[in-house]
Amino acid sequence: MMDAAVRRITVLGATGSIGKNTLDVIARHPERYSVYALTAHTSKKALLAQCIEHRPAVAVLDGEADAAWLRRELAAAGIATRVAAGAEALCDVARDSAADTVMAAIVGGAGLLPALAAARAGKRVLLANKEALVMSGALFMDAIAASGATLLPIDSEHNAIYQCLPAEHRGGLSRHGVSQLLLTASGGPFRHLNAEALERVTPEQACAHPNWSMGRKISVDSATLMNKGLELIEACWLFDAHPSQVQVVVHPQSVVHSMAAYDDGSVIAQMGNPDMRTPIAYGLAWPERIDAGVATLDLFQVARLDFEPPDEARFPCLRLAREAMLAGGTAPAVLNAANEVAVDAFLDRRLGFASIARVVEDVLEGQPPGGAKRLEAIIDADRRARDAAVRRLAHYAEMRA
Repeated sequence: MMDAAVRRITVLGATGSIGKNTLDVIARHPERYSVYALTAHTSKKALLAQCIEHRPAVAVLDGEADAAWLRRELAAAGIATRVAAGAEALCDVARDSAADTVMAAIVGGAGLLPALAAARAGKRVLLANKEALVMSGALFMDAIAASGATLLPIDSEHNAIYQCLPAEHRGGLSRHGVSQLLLTASGGPFRHLNAEALERVTPEQACAHPNWSMGRKISVDSATLMNKGLELIEACWLFDAHPSQVQVVVHPQSVVHSMAAYDDGSVIAQMGNPDMRTPIAYGLAWPERIDAGVATLDLFQVARLDFEPPDEARFPCLRLAREAMLAGGTAPAVLNAANEVAVDAFLDRRLGFASIARVVEDVLEGQPPGGAKRLEAIIDADRRARDAAVRRLAHYAEMRA
């Protein structure tokens, strides 16, 4: 029988980069953690391998055909994992009372509903899906407060800020002597390219991040600086900050993960090797610390730390994200939806790299922000923005033809 002190973990998006790293940390501490449920979109073979290794009680895939395949394979291997399929099954496993901790690591808007289900169920929510807050910040934070859930950010930058702030930072940063949050960005692989060269960027180049190992969509967002724009929005919700209190700082070494500046002139920074297992381990063990399998930072090897302002003329996605947060309502959801469609088109070679921001800006200008207090309004804004982005792509295709 399992010790009551062992945390039972559900990993949403188990076959992605964050999911794999989460399972790596969990496997290092079998006396503290066990896997309750694993989910994936369509990566059925990868999920099968994880089920064989970790023996979860539940596994969820998006499609019923993939789920049926997984059932057959698990039965043949003599593994009793229950397999479910579909969006509702994803939300069911996120709120399941058999697990106390949920790693929300599904990329994009698809991760909103299961992350919200976990928040409403009062879980310890390890939030790696920034879109949950970008799309529905007020709704999500209200759900956390109402259910008594614990929200711990897993993005390396927000996790770093969390570590740099006082234990209690609600009610506005200034109330706790914090003047500014300094959100670091690697600058991506193209920070030295001119505007003309950015027009010729390929998906392979955009996905080759200099410091971090990430999925294709997030790698492209990092290259456009949209990832940092989404993180700016997320930071405002997580830390009760105004956009003017969040400064993006390009730091190519990715050693200082973010900082908090205080009224007395102090700046507190969280540093470490660029390895996502560090913030994952922090979230799993909080308020304790555990071995993450990450080497201690060697400052002599790092040798130097560089910082520079972002160039929003060449990388306008950062500006668009700030403007969306200032506009409020459904504007961030529209921004996110248009960006997802544009990035997919770029990865499919149907859109140029520099045109990602153009599509997002066009959609934002054509979709005035509405109220975002109801989930239905957010989902509707997301749908309309995706439709508008698809129309813009068709328009661009006609112009090229």
